[in-house]
Amino acid sequence: MNNSKFTVEQIYTGCLAQGAYYITSNGEAAIIDPLRETQPYMNRLERDGVTLQYIFETHFHADFVSGHVDLSKKTNAPIIYGPNAACEFECISATDGQVFELGNVKIKALHTPGHTMESTCYLLIDENGQENALFSGDTLFIGDVGRPDLAQKAANMTQEQLAATLFHSLRNKIMTLPNDVLVYPAHGAGSACGKNMSKETVSTIGNQKLFNYALRANMTEAEFVKEVTNGLLPPPLYFGANVAMNKKGYDSFEQVFNNGMRALSVTEFEVAAEETGALILDTRENTTFWQGFVPQSINIGINGDFAPWVGALIGDVKQAIILITELGQEEQTVTRLTRVGFDNLVGHLEGGFEAWKNAAKDMDTVNRITAAQFANDVKIGENKVIDVRKESEYAAEHVDEAFSRPLADINNWVKDINPAEHFYLHCAGGYRSMMAASILQARGYHNFTEVEGGFKAISATSVPKTNFVCQSKVMS
Repeated sequence: MNNSKFTVEQIYTGCLAQGAYYITSNGEAAIIDPLRETQPYMNRLERDGVTLQYIFETHFHADFVSGHVDLSKKTNAPIIYGPNAACEFECISATDGQVFELGNVKIKALHTPGHTMESTCYLLIDENGQENALFSGDTLFIGDVGRPDLAQKAANMTQEQLAATLFHSLRNKIMTLPNDVLVYPAHGAGSACGKNMSKETVSTIGNQKLFNYALRANMTEAEFVKEVTNGLLPPPLYFGANVAMNKKGYDSFEQVFNNGMRALSVTEFEVAAEETGALILDTRENTTFWQGFVPQSINIGINGDFAPWVGALIGDVKQAIILITELGQEEQTVTRLTRVGFDNLVGHLEGGFEAWKNAAKDMDTVNRITAAQFANDVKIGENKVIDVRKESEYAAEHVDEAFSRPLADINNWVKDINPAEHFYLHCAGGYRSMMAASILQARGYHNFTEVEGGFKAISATSVPKTNFVCQSKVMS
């Protein structure tokens, strides 16, 4: 949004489905929900010749570590949360309705508890007193609202009680705003902070009243609670740790980044992995990884939803990690790990996997076949097939008689694998099934064959498929 008196820029990070906001007016700036790395914001402030006046946080984020602490130290701008925010660093806990002046405009805090109890939206009011834009955080998404189950322990409330609180926040604070007020949410489709988010990243209050199921006219509280809590998947393992880091503070991005950027020779890599007990994380493409990798490596490709999958599969942000990347991707990999709080980075293998290969070290491979080979070899009803896509993907269409075992739950279902029984493994396109394959092999399972190209490739073959079956087959 560009107005003669102010500008609003949405800075959207696709791999996290996260929106930060940069607002300027008459030489002053505010940033809402910044990412962990602060240098891009510092560069922007210098380029525009503006002073950062405020760092607004909509709530204690669970899915990423915000850059609020580092940014405040570098600029002296205060960190502002809503009511009930008990920070363990210096911050302002705004009162409901408190107004902050920014150049020619005002930003008004609207306390909207329900997703969390400190959740607060920020309303931009222009120089004419017109309500212009709402930065809605995780309270209101495009097509959805924030899930009410994440703050149960902190709030000492049930998810139903939090959902009821959210219902009233939306009705009393959000839906009463003018229909032409723009809605700028903290997340879009792909985030685990909601369940039905649109791919769109901006809307209006009026549009959301028409098309957002949770903002239906005449919707009762009981209906809202039932619909918002229905079908919630368990939150990723790292969410709690990220909340704690956002609330308590963390090591500087620069310190963590420098640790991750430490280049290790093959010998130093082996010693460091042994001494620290580090998990070896290989971020190369699945199309490359399967042909050769360091034994015990876990593959999570950087060219995908990398950071959320690291959080979901590794879980423990304190786990020491040592990296193998494509040459030139070290910096990107380290940065994306810090965004989700994986700060215990030992370093990376200098020269990448080629250095390991050239040193004639032991390698492992994954038994991968094409979809055509799979179609020729598999016997439905006789051979076991494991589908690691989401349950919703499986329900839409899957290989006949296949078992649904979502990748996100692998740490639970892996114990049910019979090491003496062969099975085929696939996802939608190969990205997730290679993660699963690497985890299985790291835990000693080699009794499977992974299918290149996943279900997309299988769909083009004659393998029998089942449509719209909503109940997963039980694995035995």
